[in-house]
Amino acid sequence: MTTESPVWFTSSYSNNGGECVEVALNLVASRGVVPVRDSKVPAGPVLTIPASSFACFVTGVKAGGFRV
Repeated sequence: MTTESPVWFTSSYSNNGGECVEVALNLVASRGVVPVRDSKVPAGPVLTIPASSFACFVTGVKAGGFRV
């Protein structure tokens, strides 16, 4: 088992409006997950999403599937 800690970052596409999420992609290779958290509450809860599901989500966003 690894003791690797998440290395958090916010997307460069973020407009810095305070409504951002942070992700930690450094755990994909070792654990197969992408942790996600609210950038405003770094000590708050973390969603741990399977890497394959996160990849599908990103593909959907890029395809414009989540327009409001």
